[in-house]
Amino acid sequence: MSELIDNHKQRRETLKQIIRDIHQNVNPHELKMRFRELLSDVGATEIAALEQELIQEGLPATEVKSLCDVHVSVFKDSLDNQPKSQEQGGHPIHTFRKENKAIERVVQAIRPLLEQIQNMHPDVNLEDKLKVWKSLHQQLLEIEKHYSRKENILFAYLEKHGVSGPPKVMWAIQDEIRAQLKQVSQALLHTKVDLLYLTELIQKTALPVLKAIEDLIYKEENIMFPMSMETLTEGEWAAMAEQSGEIGFTLIEPDFGWIPSVPPELPVDPESFPATTDRGKDSFQGLLPFQTGALTLEQISLIFNHLPVDITFVDEKDNVRYFSYGKERIFQRSKAIIGRNVKDCHPPDSVHIVTKIVGDFKSGKRNSAEFWIHMNGKFVFIQYFALHDLDGTYRGTIEVTQDIQEMQNLKGDKRIYSEE
Repeated sequence: MSELIDNHKQRRETLKQIIRDIHQNVNPHELKMRFRELLSDVGATEIAALEQELIQEGLPATEVKSLCDVHVSVFKDSLDNQPKSQEQGGHPIHTFRKENKAIERVVQAIRPLLEQIQNMHPDVNLEDKLKVWKSLHQQLLEIEKHYSRKENILFAYLEKHGVSGPPKVMWAIQDEIRAQLKQVSQALLHTKVDLLYLTELIQKTALPVLKAIEDLIYKEENIMFPMSMETLTEGEWAAMAEQSGEIGFTLIEPDFGWIPSVPPELPVDPESFPATTDRGKDSFQGLLPFQTGALTLEQISLIFNHLPVDITFVDEKDNVRYFSYGKERIFQRSKAIIGRNVKDCHPPDSVHIVTKIVGDFKSGKRNSAEFWIHMNGKFVFIQYFALHDLDGTYRGTIEVTQDIQEMQNLKGDKRIYSEE
């Protein structure tokens, strides 16, 4: 047994050395020969595990990302020879693969169009070509749903199994693709674009992003998806299928047929959370389960009281049941209003408005209402939302109030955290 363990360690160290040599720009042909001598094929899970180990040993994820294409180049022969799994329609991986085919069709439609534009005579009218490009590019932007499901669902389950390095690398690549697609989108917004400008855009951004998308699809199909199939449980795939519809799908609708034999499994079991904090009984004991997690009463109170909005809840009988207790309130509230009829909490000249809103909410005529007023140097935005349970029964109204004065002055983007 010890010999098998030593052989396994040696094999992994040899593979890790090959990856390190990739980073040192060793001749790719030489690396391929060394790789073939070591083994005839390599599993996707092992490649991901090796990158994970290197990141844990101190190799920056950004460096792994920048050399990810070289990794695939070295391993491509072995990856291409791997048998491809055939998931049943409706399985999340089947849906991902179906999306990839649709994305590739769009990419393959854009490529010849860009070549035609580059070869056009300067005096030719570009309007028709640009119209087609804009339409195809709009389809390509649907890739966001594909990426978002990976980042927000698949990666969460992989991290549960200790696989965090490869997802971080892939997420960084996806962000680069997003940035390039945004550049193309902004350029295509211009109503008048000359051929010289378009040619530069195509060469520097449009064609590179198409290649990046295709390369990422290859990594998904040959590394990420096989590794995920080997790693995740059926319950986790069931949860992925259940949650995917909330984000949506790219250019396709999922097939049906796959029915998991076990219930969905969350990445983290809420019951595993500590029921109390170290502050003792005064910290509100016990967890309250929700569809999307579990919180203590103290945590719920902290969340509501730290939101940058004032929240008031009125139940289905029109009685005030709760209001948040933030540091800076816009409208004064006191605990004495708890249990009071909402009509009695407003001045006589505005009671009819409150009555009308609640009446429309109860009848189903409306589900929301909003107002905005200037008051004491603040620009106050007031929203009312009707609450209905799963059966559609009216269960009350929430009022959400916030000062949006500073928001009115926001311009551009702020992407960097500052201490100010």
